[in-house]
Amino acid sequence: MTDAAALPGQPRGGVLSGPATERAVNVLAPNASAMTLDGTNTWILAEPGSELAVVVDPGPLDDAHLRNVVDTAERAGKRIALTLLTHGHPDHAEGAARFAQLTGTKVRALDPALRLGDEGLAAGNVVTVGGLELVVVPTPGHTADSLCFHLPADGAVLTGDTVLGRGTTVVAHPDGRLGDYLDSLRRLRSLTVDDGVHTVLPGHGPVLEDAQGVVEFYLAHRAHRLAQVETAVEDGYADPSQVVAHVYADVDRSLWPAAELSVRAQLDYLRDHGLIGRE
Repeated sequence: MTDAAALPGQPRGGVLSGPATERAVNVLAPNASAMTLDGTNTWILAEPGSELAVVVDPGPLDDAHLRNVVDTAERAGKRIALTLLTHGHPDHAEGAARFAQLTGTKVRALDPALRLGDEGLAAGNVVTVGGLELVVVPTPGHTADSLCFHLPADGAVLTGDTVLGRGTTVVAHPDGRLGDYLDSLRRLRSLTVDDGVHTVLPGHGPVLEDAQGVVEFYLAHRAHRLAQVETAVEDGYADPSQVVAHVYADVDRSLWPAAELSVRAQLDYLRDHGLIGRE
């Protein structure tokens, strides 16, 4: 059995649902799959002693889950006052409109199409609710609209799908772009080096205790995969599906369609940087 402390990011063991930091509680959505791992992590955030809470990523359109999120907050003496989205993929955002009905909250997101209310989210915004402070960190790459939320009081960052609690994420071509994703990882690394972030509260999988370690692992992993894709093209594997079969042979075949999205993003990156020829 592998020691969790030896894995990238030092994933926390035990039950995923429940308190994660002084200000963050996870309610796990029942949508486990190869792509969503154990399910979507719906985060309830509140300042200790405050009656107001923020929810990040209500998750899929599952009424039982959405009501469970509300009930969990109410049992802790909290009223949900705002809903935030890390990005628009359905496993994170599909339930947002229904959740807004249940809670009477506005929904803030980077993508105007996902918002309910006049306010969106932008780089450097500080969201404050009941004394809680969240700093908006733009992290495009997985998708163009991906955001993270820095929770300074807990030395934590909520990463959506930009960094997962287990494994690595997909650069969802064509919306996601590898160059943007690498810049986003470097931005997160700066939070760990300069701003005291040590805990990752991911959109899927367990809490990570070593934020800098997992970001460094992600950067190294991306560099390794990119070199493999470049070599595969030089060896004559021109079609993305051929590259996947050659480079991702160690990955479960059920994940190959997602891997192909990342390969397409990597091929675009290599062409943009003149490392391989254009089609």
